[in-house]
Amino acid sequence: MLKRYTLFVGLLAFSGIARAQGNGPGIRGARAAALGNASVALTDGWAMGNNVAGLGQLTEASVGVYAENRYLIRALSTAVLTAATPLGDLREGRARNGVVGVEVQRFGDKLYSEQRVGFGYGYHSGLFSLGARLDVLQVSIEGLGSRRALAASIGGQAEIVPKRLYFGAYLYNLNQARLAKYDDERVPTVLKAGLSYQPAEKVLLNVETEKDVDQPADFKAGLEYQAVAALAVRAGFSSLSQQTTGGVGLRAGNYRLDYAAAWQARLGLSQHLSLSLQWPRTAP
Repeated sequence: MLKRYTLFVGLLAFSGIARAQGNGPGIRGARAAALGNASVALTDGWAMGNNVAGLGQLTEASVGVYAENRYLIRALSTAVLTAATPLGDLREGRARNGVVGVEVQRFGDKLYSEQRVGFGYGYHSGLFSLGARLDVLQVSIEGLGSRRALAASIGGQAEIVPKRLYFGAYLYNLNQARLAKYDDERVPTVLKAGLSYQPAEKVLLNVETEKDVDQPADFKAGLEYQAVAALAVRAGFSSLSQQTTGGVGLRAGNYRLDYAAAWQARLGLSQHLSLSLQWPRTAP
């Protein structure tokens, strides 16, 4: 058992998975995964994981499910349920009282698992959006018990060039939550900042840098091409994890289906799948 646990933790440390799961800055959905996770300036239904400030620009209620498998290893699987809804009437293309969101996530298996329940709020006014999030985190290791922590996060987005260029920034775990007194084990504190640029109607370019206080900086970039109204094609990469990514997005009415694949030379293939449903609202 000890040998198995040691190998598992070693794999987590080598691949950076620990930062990307329940005790990291969040699950972003398969669209973001296909873009190399350069997603801090996006404003879709997965804003709870990308940047909670993006919730403020949602004008539709949404619910989504997400599944991820890292390197075709069953123990490195994640399942997520997320939902968001505007509060109050829609005024001038925004929710007058902001938007609330919730996310429930589980990663791992019986040997090692991480759980998260997150609550978020976003508000949009003029060219700016602000948001805050609170996560209840739990890490469980078979035979060693569980640890829990509360992590608070804040985010912001700004429209630099109307309908063309957007900036986003997100600070995860600003309170530096501690999981255990031994060795002062803390939840990672992560700062992300990036740009989303639309040079043409069907093209979207994203760039982002992410810095964990205990890790080297990660540079990420992604490209999305809206081939037709119902189909988007995506590609991206991440410098720290040395992953290249790609995927597609399908739209049918109020449904969105996204798939992404990521390749890491030493560890192999990861797959991501998300399905979301939105309910359009009209202003009175």
